[in-house]
Amino acid sequence: MPAERLRVLPTIRKAVFPAAGLGTRFLPATKAQPKEMLTLVDKPIIQYSVEEAAAAGIDHVVLVTGQGTKLVEDHFKINAELEALLESRGKGDLLAEVRSVPCPASISTVQQGEPLGLGHAVILAHELIGDEAFAVILSDDVIDATPPALRQLIDVYEKLDGPVVGVERVSADRISDYGIVDAEPVSNHAGVYRIHDMVEKPTREDSPSDLAIVGRYILTPDIFPILDTTPPDAQGEIQLTDALRQLLTGRPIYACEIDGVRHDTGSKLGFLRATAYFALKHPDLSDTFREYLRKVGVNRPAGN
Repeated sequence: MPAERLRVLPTIRKAVFPAAGLGTRFLPATKAQPKEMLTLVDKPIIQYSVEEAAAAGIDHVVLVTGQGTKLVEDHFKINAELEALLESRGKGDLLAEVRSVPCPASISTVQQGEPLGLGHAVILAHELIGDEAFAVILSDDVIDATPPALRQLIDVYEKLDGPVVGVERVSADRISDYGIVDAEPVSNHAGVYRIHDMVEKPTREDSPSDLAIVGRYILTPDIFPILDTTPPDAQGEIQLTDALRQLLTGRPIYACEIDGVRHDTGSKLGFLRATAYFALKHPDLSDTFREYLRKVGVNRPAGN
């Protein structure tokens, strides 16, 4: 009897980056630029996620933008004039830094006139995504992980052939800030769960688990017709979670517990924590910055 042939899934090549939020928590800094372009040490926030996507094999970036479209898009394009100037002046180190910015093979943009929810942002990307599985990355969630967080989700998708949601365990006092999954472990797949339901911001008493949904998704194209018929919530937004709950009635969806360190840079405190974290990892800044923290009375073990 011939051996059963395994189904080979198409490679995940495209990633959607919703970037149309108003960034009101960071005003006035975001008055004339999207919050995704705020600098985290020496790179804009969104670059960390685009680097993660590139390392995971993504070659087509779809930006769903509001204000500042050109700022975000231009950052990921080759600037031949700047490179020539740096080279002519012998600024080799700076030239290397400029060339280290990932330049995906393809960058597309679509305008979201007003932020109407994550589900709405995904709907707008449909024409550019087409009929294939794809990633969604919320760049506010900056994740330091090896292998990259998105690669971890893609590995689960390739093994189990289903949509995958990134999750992390949160403390009881933070449960009501997140969507939480009701899920059970998948045998022989450490850190992977089959989702039974998703509950948006439950109380700690009503929460089915401590596994919170974070800003990484692998979605299949059958999400689009569901999103098209998903009604807006009380705030007038189309929520991706609502569509995923509907998709659950027809196919398995999995959760991948991401192995890494996540920072929510969408809040001022989260942004400051991320700044300190990456400054302490920066080869040119770590020793000096750690000494500065000691001087101002902040004790942090070396290597953290």
